[in-house]
Amino acid sequence: MNLPGTHDADTWNYSTATQQSLDHVTNLANITEYNVAAYRCQDLSMLTMLNDGIRVFDLRYAFDVTNTTLVFWHGPGLVSETATVDDVLYGFYRWLDDHPSEALFLSFQYEGSSTPYGRNDAGVQLQLFNTLTTPAARQYFLQTTGSIGTLGEARGKITLLKRFDEDMLPAYYTAALPGIHFSPLNWTDNSPNITLVYNSSTGGTAYIEDYYQPHTPANSTAEENIQWKLNATESHLTMAATTHPNDLFWSFASSTNLVNNPPITPAIQALGNGSLTPGGGVNQRLVPFLEGMKGKRLGIVMFDFYEQPAELLPLFLSLLPANGVSGGY
Repeated sequence: MNLPGTHDADTWNYSTATQQSLDHVTNLANITEYNVAAYRCQDLSMLTMLNDGIRVFDLRYAFDVTNTTLVFWHGPGLVSETATVDDVLYGFYRWLDDHPSEALFLSFQYEGSSTPYGRNDAGVQLQLFNTLTTPAARQYFLQTTGSIGTLGEARGKITLLKRFDEDMLPAYYTAALPGIHFSPLNWTDNSPNITLVYNSSTGGTAYIEDYYQPHTPANSTAEENIQWKLNATESHLTMAATTHPNDLFWSFASSTNLVNNPPITPAIQALGNGSLTPGGGVNQRLVPFLEGMKGKRLGIVMFDFYEQPAELLPLFLSLLPANGVSGGY
């Protein structure tokens, strides 16, 4: 399968105006925020993403500043105080009602750097469990565990990609939650090549590229950071196209290097920095690579600012026949 996704999909509306409108909330938690460009990874709404053909969504959650409601964050950037995880799920449910032949994948990951006192404690884990096991959730989430399922099973459903543990809850909670478990303990941080066994019984294995911060030298240029990331992503996609045909490949074309001087934002990595990067960013440079991948299985690929350049997403979607599901499932 070839499935396009968006990294930190919920940041699409995180602007200076959004940040300032939430200052009265974030000030309650003594949160220090930085330039919004450090946190924003998308420009288009999740509904637009769906209608454009995006089928995998990377969602980062934590409690709000009152420790009562699950909302979306990117680091200390509060995306919204009113759009809860539950609210957004109902948007996906409605879209599936209107597109019953489609298959969606939602990746949930706890955002650990939201508030100074934020913790992935039993309260957070229980509320997420309750959100993902409501009657509506049981209707729309594929109720299989440890496998992607068949195309027929996936139609009209959401496959849950669990980038979280329920280690603060009794074991039966984990057993009761469907989906594929990618434990954070086994997801090597900032690695270009992760091998993660998600089902020990069947040997189900995922090969993951999540090299989100290039290990470039201090004071490196945008050109260097873009090329280092591009090398990692193309290498992993080549591996996906040529090895382990029955296993899952998951690559992130997204990256940043905020600790660099000067800081390299997600937008610079994805789209370039004007005349300083005449070849563009990772997105532009992936186009000729993908043109040579016609007919190849690449798996899940996550993008920042996927709509730029305009040919990137249509090219990715055209690599394999869609079999009736947008995204080449």
